[in-house]
Amino acid sequence: MPVAVPSASAPATWPVPSPSAQADRLVALGVHERAGLAAAELRSAAGAATEGALLVVSPALAPPSVLAPLLCLDGRPGFVVEDMTDVDAFAPQPPIVLPDDPVYAVAGLDRGDAMAGWSPDEALPAIVGADRTPLTLGEGIAWLLQCPDVLARNACFMTIGSRLRRPDGRLDARTPALWISNGTGRDGNARTGAPKVGWCWAGNRHTWLGFASAARREPLA
Repeated sequence: MPVAVPSASAPATWPVPSPSAQADRLVALGVHERAGLAAAELRSAAGAATEGALLVVSPALAPPSVLAPLLCLDGRPGFVVEDMTDVDAFAPQPPIVLPDDPVYAVAGLDRGDAMAGWSPDEALPAIVGADRTPLTLGEGIAWLLQCPDVLARNACFMTIGSRLRRPDGRLDARTPALWISNGTGRDGNARTGAPKVGWCWAGNRHTWLGFASAARREPLA
């Protein structure tokens, strides 16, 4: 097996901007309007966040399908793969519980490079066992909205904190991920190099996909 997941005290792989700068960024992108929030509400939440934490707008207000097109890498906007029309149905599963706030914070981010080559089924118990929590898809997108360079060729990441529960109670075998499009297939050549919301099978391994995680989530009410 690859080396163990970082401990809960591991520092963020990439420092995020200050909470106030993050709020300004989200307002500039119009995230508050898409979420039905006033700019002042977003900035007030930022005022309650600790330095080094990532601001996340609740997926109930700003789901992945709304935020993904706001991603940008080298001038190319983000997108959701064509065969993931149900992307917003991927939700946190126990033991993950999101704060019941319009805006919350996530602290202690790590891209999870140490687990590249693991499958989602292998990574989840290792992350939880290290007293960390896998990022949800919305949290992964929020990270890239603030720090686009976290996404790099051959060093992208999965967000296995979000899964789709089928009507029969079983988990769908797809697990969401964020990577860079090669412009092949239905992506189209015009999307070459664009940030992409896609999925992989829960039992498959990919050497270029880590597993993003965090130390904790913080309410900001």
